[in-house]
This record gives sequence, C-alpha cells and structure tokens, in this order.
Amino acid sequence: MKKILITGSNGQLGRAINRKYEADSRYELVNTDVGELDITSVDDVLQMVDQVKPDIIINCAAHTNVNLCESDWDNAYRINAIGPRNLSIAATRMNARMVHVSTDYVFDGSASSPYTEFDATNPCGAYGKTKLEGENFVKQFAKEFYIIRTAWLYGDGNNFVKTMLRLAETNETVSVVRDQFGTPTSARVLTDMIAALIETDNFGTFHGTCEGACSWADFAEEIFRLAGRTTRVNRITTEEYPTPAKRPAYSVLENYMLKLTMGYEAEDWKTAIREYMENGLK
Repeated sequence: MKKILITGSNGQLGRAINRKYEADSRYELVNTDVGELDITSVDDVLQMVDQVKPDIIINCAAHTNVNLCESDWDNAYRINAIGPRNLSIAATRMNARMVHVSTDYVFDGSASSPYTEFDATNPCGAYGKTKLEGENFVKQFAKEFYIIRTAWLYGDGNNFVKTMLRLAETNETVSVVRDQFGTPTSARVLTDMIAALIETDNFGTFHGTCEGACSWADFAEEIFRLAGRTTRVNRITTEEYPTPAKRPAYSVLENYMLKLTMGYEAEDWKTAIREYMENGLK
C-alpha cells in the first residue's frame, strides 16, 4: 500500500481526492491542513515527511485570495512559493513523488488562443507571480514531479457556482464580467487527471482543465439554466468591476501534454458542471 500525503486537504481539491480514493485499498491517505502542518516551515515539513514516509505528496495548499495577495505579498510568497519548495525538498529526501497544483494566472492573458505548457509565462499579479515561483522551486528541488496548472476550480467548498446560486436567491439580476475567458474546471475532473498521472513516470508540467471555454458571464448563465433559475445576467466589462488584482483577460489552457503523452481527454466544461450540480454541488 502506498501512502499519499495531502496538504490543504480541507479545500475543494483535497476533498475531491479523498472522495476518489476512499475505497481504493492501494493507497493510504494522510490528510493535513494548516492546523496539522505549516508548509512554510521547512523543519515542520521535514519532520512530518520523516514521520509519515509518503510515496507521493500532493500539494493542494495555496493562498488563493487573488485580491488579498496584492496587499499580503509576504504571506502569499510563503504559502505559494516557499511551501512548495519545502515540500519538494522533503519529497527528494524521502524519494517521494511531488504533485504540485498551479494556476492559469502564470500567464498574462494577452493570448487569443489556448495556452500550452510551452508558452511563455508572464504573471500580472501577486497571486500568479508567487504561484510561478512555486513552480520554479518544485523544478529546482523535486526529483520526480508533476506540476498541474488548472483554472476556475469548483468543488465541495466555497466557489463561483455557490456564490451565483446564493445571489440568485435574492436578486433578479446579477452582474458578471463578460470579457474574461477561461475554462470552469471540476475538482473531480482535476482529481482524475492527478490519479492518472501518478500511476506513470510521465513527469513534468501539465495543463489540467475541462475542455472548452467561456466567459464568467457565460458560466453564470449556464449555472442559472441548470438550476432552473430565472435570474438574468447583466454582462459587464472588467472596467465596470474594478478589483485590486488584475485578472488575465484570456487564460484558456490547452491540455496539450496530457493529450500528447497519454491520449488523455477531459470532459467538456458543460458536462462537468451539469454532473456537479446533479450531485449536490460536490
């Protein structure tokens, strides 16, 4: 039986991974979140890994509040960059495989076609910059690693889908940005990708999202349609909804490496969101 050490286990992806493996006798999961493990402390990480002796480390922990990252750089850097560094150092010491989840925000959003793993990164905000540094540290310190960039993630936890449904309860119209494009991705779909990768020696950097693309406004309209809501979407521009952090206007990811090296094809985003809502938002 192999051991998987999960960081950020209480988040949407951590919960999806636990659901995936709950009946799989090949693996034993060791769950940690901020209360059990401070990934920003190399001593704490080394001590935990020495104790658990995992075969695989999956890092789901991150400082994901994009706006707060702008004013909380040091903390964002500790969690998004130093944390993956510490876990990678420990993984190499234990001869464990390192799985690190990254983001579409490593790109600046100026493209007009989906980004592949080989396109130049150029993050435009603190969140993307610190996540990219995390990727670099993993490449530097981990011996066997999978870096998986995902986007617009939703699962069992707080997310855009639940926010839209909550707003629809008390509003006839909801304003949503129409000029930012990406791919809504189910935590279950991302978990299936991770599960497929860790069974192989296919190491490297991968993009892991559902197929297809839409704007946030398109996504909201599909959520309301599936929920049977009559709530209308007021399709606004980014300029009409200013935020502390600049968002990439176009951050659609192409899962090029998964397709090329494994023939792996993910579900379309509309299929995945329908399944999610039919399964009680889990």
